[in-house]
Amino acid sequence: MKLSQFKFELPEELIAQHPTDHRDDSRMMVIHRDTGEIEHRHFKDIIDYFDDGDIMCVNNTSVFPARMYGNKEKTGATIEVFLLRELNQESLLWDVLVDPARKIRIGNKLYFGENDELVAEVIDNTTSRGRTLRFLFDGTHDEFKQAVYKLGETPLPKYIDRPVEPEDAERFQTVFAKSEGAVAVPTAGLHFSKQLVKRLELKGVEFTELTLHVGLGTFRTVEVEDLTKHKVDSEEAHITQATCDVINNAKAKKQKVCAVGTTVMRGLESSVSTYDQLKPFDGWTNKFIFPPYEFHIADAMVTNFHTPGSILLMQAAAFGGYDLIMKAYKEAIKEKYRFYAYGDAMLIL
Repeated sequence: MKLSQFKFELPEELIAQHPTDHRDDSRMMVIHRDTGEIEHRHFKDIIDYFDDGDIMCVNNTSVFPARMYGNKEKTGATIEVFLLRELNQESLLWDVLVDPARKIRIGNKLYFGENDELVAEVIDNTTSRGRTLRFLFDGTHDEFKQAVYKLGETPLPKYIDRPVEPEDAERFQTVFAKSEGAVAVPTAGLHFSKQLVKRLELKGVEFTELTLHVGLGTFRTVEVEDLTKHKVDSEEAHITQATCDVINNAKAKKQKVCAVGTTVMRGLESSVSTYDQLKPFDGWTNKFIFPPYEFHIADAMVTNFHTPGSILLMQAAAFGGYDLIMKAYKEAIKEKYRFYAYGDAMLIL
Protein backbone atom coordinates (compact mmCIF):
# COMPACT_ATOMS: atom_id res chain seq x y z
CA MET A 1 0.00 0.00 0.00
CA LYS A 2 1.01 3.60 -0.57
CA LEU A 3 1.27 6.56 1.79
CA SER A 4 -1.18 8.58 -0.33
CA GLN A 5 -3.91 6.02 0.43
CA PHE A 6 -3.86 7.13 4.08
CA LYS A 7 -4.14 10.88 3.49
CA PHE A 8 -7.37 12.76 4.20
CA GLU A 9 -8.45 16.29 5.04
CA LEU A 10 -8.94 16.75 8.78
CA PRO A 11 -10.70 19.97 9.91
CA GLU A 12 -8.52 21.68 12.49
CA GLU A 13 -11.43 22.16 14.90
CA LEU A 14 -11.66 18.37 15.37
CA ILE A 15 -8.18 18.19 16.97
CA ALA A 16 -8.94 17.86 20.69
CA GLN A 17 -7.20 20.52 22.78
CA HIS A 18 -8.49 19.34 26.18
CA PRO A 19 -9.57 15.97 27.61
CA THR A 20 -13.22 15.28 28.42
CA ASP A 21 -14.31 16.12 31.98
CA HIS A 22 -14.28 12.42 32.87
CA ARG A 23 -12.04 9.82 31.20
CA ASP A 24 -14.83 7.44 30.16
CA ASP A 25 -17.14 10.23 28.87
CA SER A 26 -15.45 10.30 25.47
CA ARG A 27 -17.42 9.06 22.49
CA MET A 28 -16.67 5.62 21.06
CA MET A 29 -17.19 4.46 17.51
CA VAL A 30 -17.66 0.69 17.37
CA ILE A 31 -16.55 -1.07 14.17
CA HIS A 32 -17.83 -4.59 13.47
CA ARG A 33 -15.40 -6.24 11.04
CA ASP A 34 -17.69 -9.19 10.33
CA THR A 35 -20.72 -7.12 9.22
CA GLY A 36 -19.22 -3.71 8.42
CA GLU A 37 -21.66 -2.12 10.87
CA ILE A 38 -20.60 1.14 12.56
CA GLU A 39 -22.15 2.13 15.91
CA HIS A 40 -21.91 5.41 17.84
CA ARG A 41 -21.62 4.94 21.60
CA HIS A 42 -19.81 6.35 24.64
CA PHE A 43 -16.66 4.78 26.02
CA LYS A 44 -18.26 3.61 29.27
CA ASP A 45 -20.48 1.37 27.04
CA ILE A 46 -17.42 -0.77 26.25
CA ILE A 47 -18.61 -3.03 29.05
CA ASP A 48 -21.45 -4.20 26.73
CA TYR A 49 -18.97 -5.79 24.32
CA PHE A 50 -16.96 -8.00 26.68
CA ASP A 51 -17.86 -10.99 28.84
CA ASP A 52 -16.59 -13.10 31.72
CA GLY A 53 -13.17 -14.53 30.79
CA ASP A 54 -12.30 -11.93 28.15
CA ILE A 55 -8.92 -10.18 28.42
CA MET A 56 -7.92 -6.52 28.15
CA CYS A 57 -4.19 -6.08 27.60
CA VAL A 58 -2.98 -2.58 28.53
CA ASN A 59 0.31 -0.69 28.33
CA ASN A 60 1.62 0.21 31.80
CA THR A 61 4.24 2.69 30.56
CA SER A 62 4.36 6.00 32.39
CA VAL A 63 5.04 9.38 30.78
CA PHE A 64 7.75 11.49 32.41
CA PRO A 65 8.09 15.31 32.08
CA ALA A 66 10.35 15.05 29.06
CA ARG A 67 10.20 18.65 27.78
CA MET A 68 12.65 21.08 29.39
CA TYR A 69 13.81 24.59 28.57
CA GLY A 70 17.45 25.55 29.01
CA ASN A 71 19.59 28.60 28.33
CA LYS A 72 22.68 28.40 26.19
CA GLU A 73 25.91 29.58 27.79
CA LYS A 74 27.14 33.07 26.82
CA THR A 75 24.16 33.97 24.59
CA GLY A 76 21.40 32.96 27.04
CA ALA A 77 19.26 31.77 24.08
CA THR A 78 16.30 29.61 25.13
CA ILE A 79 16.65 26.04 23.85
CA GLU A 80 13.89 23.42 24.07
CA VAL A 81 15.32 20.05 25.07
CA PHE A 82 13.14 16.96 24.68
CA LEU A 83 14.53 14.01 26.66
CA LEU A 84 14.12 10.85 24.57
CA ARG A 85 15.96 8.16 26.50
CA GLU A 86 18.66 7.66 29.08
CA LEU A 87 21.68 5.99 27.50
CA ASN A 88 23.80 5.60 30.62
CA GLN A 89 22.50 6.07 34.15
CA GLU A 90 25.92 6.33 35.75
CA SER A 91 27.26 9.10 33.52
CA LEU A 92 23.82 10.72 32.93
CA LEU A 93 24.01 10.45 29.14
CA TRP A 94 20.73 11.16 27.31
CA ASP A 95 19.52 11.11 23.73
CA VAL A 96 17.58 14.34 23.23
CA LEU A 97 15.97 16.49 20.56
CA VAL A 98 16.85 20.19 20.60
CA ASP A 99 14.99 23.13 19.08
CA PRO A 100 16.29 25.25 17.43
CA ALA A 101 18.88 22.62 16.46
CA ARG A 102 21.03 24.97 14.36
CA LYS A 103 22.09 26.88 17.49
CA ILE A 104 23.57 23.89 19.29
CA ARG A 105 27.10 22.56 18.72
CA ILE A 106 29.25 19.92 20.40
CA GLY A 107 30.82 21.43 23.50
CA ASN A 108 27.98 23.90 24.19
CA LYS A 109 26.63 23.99 27.73
CA LEU A 110 22.96 24.44 28.63
CA TYR A 111 21.68 25.69 31.99
CA PHE A 112 18.28 24.70 33.40
CA GLY A 113 16.32 26.36 36.20
CA GLU A 114 16.53 29.81 37.75
CA ASN A 115 19.50 28.78 39.86
CA ASP A 116 21.09 26.55 37.20
CA GLU A 117 19.97 23.43 39.08
CA LEU A 118 20.96 21.32 36.08
CA VAL A 119 23.78 21.85 33.61
CA ALA A 120 24.28 19.74 30.48
CA GLU A 121 27.07 19.55 27.95
CA VAL A 122 26.52 18.59 24.31
CA ILE A 123 28.88 15.73 23.49
CA ASP A 124 27.53 14.33 20.20
CA ASN A 125 25.37 15.16 17.20
CA THR A 126 23.33 12.00 16.69
CA THR A 127 20.98 13.27 13.93
CA SER A 128 20.14 16.57 12.30
CA ARG A 129 17.80 17.43 15.21
CA GLY A 130 19.07 15.02 17.85
CA ARG A 131 21.97 15.38 20.26
CA THR A 132 23.56 13.44 23.08
CA LEU A 133 23.83 15.40 26.31
CA ARG A 134 25.82 14.65 29.43
CA PHE A 135 24.25 16.16 32.54
CA LEU A 136 26.80 17.51 35.01
CA PHE A 137 25.28 16.70 38.39
CA ASP A 138 26.90 15.92 41.74
CA GLY A 139 23.98 14.23 43.54
CA THR A 140 22.49 10.72 43.35
CA HIS A 141 20.52 9.48 40.38
CA ASP A 142 17.31 9.84 42.41
CA GLU A 143 18.16 13.49 43.12
CA PHE A 144 18.85 14.01 39.41
CA LYS A 145 15.43 12.57 38.53
CA GLN A 146 13.79 14.83 41.12
CA ALA A 147 15.41 17.82 39.40
CA VAL A 148 14.11 16.64 36.02
CA TYR A 149 10.58 16.30 37.44
CA LYS A 150 10.81 19.78 38.95
CA LEU A 151 12.17 21.48 35.82
CA GLY A 152 10.46 19.42 33.10
CA GLU A 153 6.89 19.73 31.89
CA THR A 154 4.28 17.28 30.60
CA PRO A 155 5.27 16.63 26.97
CA LEU A 156 1.99 17.55 25.28
CA PRO A 157 2.16 17.10 21.50
CA LYS A 158 2.72 20.28 19.46
CA TYR A 159 -0.77 20.06 17.94
CA ILE A 160 -2.21 20.87 21.38
CA ASP A 161 -1.89 24.59 20.83
CA ARG A 162 -2.07 25.92 24.39
CA PRO A 163 0.15 26.12 27.47
CA VAL A 164 0.49 23.07 29.70
CA GLU A 165 -2.11 23.21 32.48
CA PRO A 166 -1.93 21.61 35.97
CA GLU A 167 -4.52 18.95 35.03
CA ASP A 168 -2.33 17.71 32.15
CA ALA A 169 0.12 16.06 34.56
CA GLU A 170 -2.65 13.66 35.58
CA ARG A 171 -4.74 13.47 32.40
CA PHE A 172 -1.79 12.88 30.02
CA GLN A 173 -1.21 9.63 31.91
CA THR A 174 -3.29 6.44 31.97
CA VAL A 175 -4.65 4.88 35.17
CA PHE A 176 -2.41 1.88 34.38
CA ALA A 177 0.85 3.90 34.35
CA LYS A 178 3.62 2.59 36.59
CA SER A 179 6.71 1.85 34.50
CA GLU A 180 8.46 5.15 33.72
CA GLY A 181 9.98 5.64 30.30
CA ALA A 182 7.51 7.05 27.74
CA VAL A 183 7.72 10.49 26.15
CA ALA A 184 4.17 10.18 24.82
CA VAL A 185 1.09 8.62 26.35
CA PRO A 186 -0.44 5.37 24.97
CA THR A 187 -3.64 7.24 24.14
CA ALA A 188 -6.16 4.38 23.99
CA GLY A 189 -5.65 3.76 27.70
CA LEU A 190 -6.65 7.35 28.54
CA HIS A 191 -10.35 6.46 28.22
CA PHE A 192 -10.34 4.02 31.14
CA SER A 193 -11.30 5.39 34.56
CA LYS A 194 -10.64 3.41 37.74
CA GLN A 195 -14.41 2.99 38.14
CA LEU A 196 -14.81 1.56 34.63
CA VAL A 197 -11.91 -0.86 35.19
CA LYS A 198 -13.63 -2.03 38.40
CA ARG A 199 -16.97 -2.51 36.61
CA LEU A 200 -15.29 -4.56 33.87
CA GLU A 201 -13.49 -6.69 36.47
CA LEU A 202 -16.77 -7.32 38.31
CA LYS A 203 -18.17 -8.61 35.00
CA GLY A 204 -15.24 -11.06 34.83
CA VAL A 205 -13.01 -9.22 32.34
CA GLU A 206 -9.36 -9.69 33.30
CA PHE A 207 -6.73 -6.99 32.84
CA THR A 208 -3.17 -7.92 32.00
CA GLU A 209 -0.32 -5.65 30.99
CA LEU A 210 2.84 -5.22 29.00
CA THR A 211 5.30 -2.35 28.82
CA LEU A 212 6.13 -0.50 25.62
CA HIS A 213 7.82 2.85 26.19
CA VAL A 214 6.36 5.13 23.54
CA GLY A 215 9.01 7.19 21.76
CA LEU A 216 8.71 9.97 19.20
CA GLY A 217 9.38 7.47 16.40
CA THR A 218 5.73 6.41 16.66
CA PHE A 219 4.76 9.89 15.43
CA ARG A 220 7.57 10.55 12.97
CA THR A 221 6.22 11.62 9.59
CA VAL A 222 6.23 8.92 6.92
CA GLU A 223 8.07 10.47 3.97
CA VAL A 224 8.15 7.60 1.47
CA GLU A 225 5.25 6.68 -0.79
CA ASP A 226 6.25 3.00 -0.73
CA LEU A 227 5.49 1.91 2.85
CA THR A 228 7.89 -1.03 2.68
CA LYS A 229 10.73 1.53 2.67
CA HIS A 230 9.67 3.28 5.92
CA LYS A 231 11.71 2.41 9.01
CA VAL A 232 10.21 2.80 12.48
CA ASP A 233 12.43 3.85 15.40
CA SER A 234 12.93 1.08 17.96
CA GLU A 235 11.02 1.28 21.24
CA GLU A 236 11.75 -0.61 24.45
CA ALA A 237 9.23 -3.35 25.28
CA HIS A 238 8.75 -5.96 28.02
CA ILE A 239 6.24 -8.83 28.17
CA THR A 240 6.29 -11.12 31.21
CA GLN A 241 5.62 -14.85 31.36
CA ALA A 242 2.57 -14.09 33.54
CA THR A 243 1.03 -11.93 30.80
CA CYS A 244 1.77 -14.63 28.22
CA ASP A 245 0.04 -17.25 30.37
CA VAL A 246 -3.09 -15.11 30.82
CA ILE A 247 -3.39 -14.37 27.09
CA ASN A 248 -2.50 -17.86 25.83
CA ASN A 249 -4.98 -19.47 28.25
CA ALA A 250 -7.73 -17.11 27.11
CA LYS A 251 -6.98 -17.87 23.46
CA ALA A 252 -7.10 -21.61 24.17
CA LYS A 253 -10.59 -21.10 25.66
CA LYS A 254 -11.69 -18.98 22.67
CA GLN A 255 -12.12 -15.88 24.87
CA LYS A 256 -11.70 -12.40 23.40
CA VAL A 257 -8.29 -10.74 23.73
CA CYS A 258 -8.48 -6.96 23.33
CA ALA A 259 -5.35 -4.90 22.69
CA VAL A 260 -5.83 -1.50 24.33
CA GLY A 261 -3.98 0.65 21.82
CA THR A 262 -1.66 0.36 18.86
CA THR A 263 1.36 0.14 21.19
CA VAL A 264 -0.06 -2.97 22.85
CA MET A 265 -0.85 -4.48 19.46
CA ARG A 266 2.72 -3.82 18.28
CA GLY A 267 4.08 -5.33 21.48
CA LEU A 268 1.97 -8.47 21.13
CA GLU A 269 2.84 -8.93 17.46
CA SER A 270 6.55 -8.51 18.20
CA SER A 271 6.74 -11.77 20.15
CA VAL A 272 4.72 -14.57 18.58
CA SER A 273 5.69 -18.25 18.37
CA THR A 274 5.20 -20.39 15.25
CA TYR A 275 2.06 -21.75 16.94
CA ASP A 276 0.51 -18.27 17.40
CA GLN A 277 1.35 -18.23 21.09
CA LEU A 278 2.56 -15.10 22.87
CA LYS A 279 6.15 -15.38 24.15
CA PRO A 280 7.95 -13.34 26.84
CA PHE A 281 9.88 -10.38 25.43
CA ASP A 282 12.58 -8.16 26.85
CA GLY A 283 14.21 -5.81 24.38
CA TRP A 284 13.47 -3.38 21.55
CA THR A 285 10.90 -3.55 18.77
CA ASN A 286 10.67 -1.65 15.49
CA LYS A 287 7.64 -3.59 14.26
CA PHE A 288 5.76 -1.67 11.55
CA ILE A 289 2.26 -2.98 10.84
CA PHE A 290 0.40 -1.87 7.71
CA PRO A 291 -2.06 -3.60 5.33
CA PRO A 292 -2.08 -6.40 4.43
CA TYR A 293 -1.07 -8.02 7.70
CA GLU A 294 -2.14 -11.23 9.46
CA PHE A 295 -2.65 -10.70 13.19
CA HIS A 296 -1.84 -13.54 15.60
CA ILE A 297 -2.89 -12.63 19.14
CA ALA A 298 -5.61 -10.01 19.68
CA ASP A 299 -9.08 -10.18 18.13
CA ALA A 300 -10.27 -6.74 19.29
CA MET A 301 -8.57 -3.37 19.61
CA VAL A 302 -9.25 -0.02 21.25
CA THR A 303 -7.61 2.93 19.52
CA ASN A 304 -7.99 6.68 19.00
CA PHE A 305 -8.57 8.65 15.81
CA HIS A 306 -5.16 9.26 14.29
CA THR A 307 -3.23 11.68 12.12
CA PRO A 308 -3.57 11.44 8.32
CA GLY A 309 -0.69 9.38 6.91
CA SER A 310 0.44 8.12 10.34
CA ILE A 311 1.68 4.61 11.11
CA LEU A 312 -1.05 4.44 13.79
CA LEU A 313 -3.79 4.88 11.18
CA MET A 314 -2.05 2.29 9.00
CA GLN A 315 -2.09 -0.23 11.84
CA ALA A 316 -5.79 0.40 12.55
CA ALA A 317 -6.50 -0.13 8.83
CA ALA A 318 -4.50 -3.37 8.85
CA PHE A 319 -6.62 -4.65 11.74
CA GLY A 320 -10.04 -3.29 10.78
CA GLY A 321 -9.70 -3.58 7.00
CA TYR A 322 -8.58 -0.65 4.87
CA ASP A 323 -11.94 0.15 3.23
CA LEU A 324 -13.94 -0.12 6.46
CA ILE A 325 -11.54 2.02 8.51
CA MET A 326 -11.30 4.76 5.88
CA LYS A 327 -15.12 4.76 5.65
CA ALA A 328 -15.24 5.03 9.47
CA TYR A 329 -12.87 8.01 9.41
CA LYS A 330 -15.11 9.80 6.88
CA GLU A 331 -18.05 9.18 9.20
CA ALA A 332 -16.03 10.37 12.21
CA ILE A 333 -15.35 13.69 10.48
CA LYS A 334 -19.01 14.02 9.49
CA GLU A 335 -20.14 13.24 13.06
CA LYS A 336 -17.50 15.59 14.52
CA TYR A 337 -15.57 13.03 16.56
CA ARG A 338 -12.55 14.47 18.38
CA PHE A 339 -9.14 13.40 17.05
CA TYR A 340 -5.69 12.56 18.51
CA ALA A 341 -4.45 12.10 22.09
CA TYR A 342 -7.24 13.85 23.98
CA GLY A 343 -9.84 12.78 21.42
CA ASP A 344 -12.46 10.04 21.14
CA ALA A 345 -12.08 6.26 20.89
CA MET A 346 -12.67 3.53 18.35
CA LEU A 347 -13.39 -0.09 19.28
CA ILE A 348 -12.67 -2.55 16.47
CA LEU A 349 -14.32 -5.96 16.96
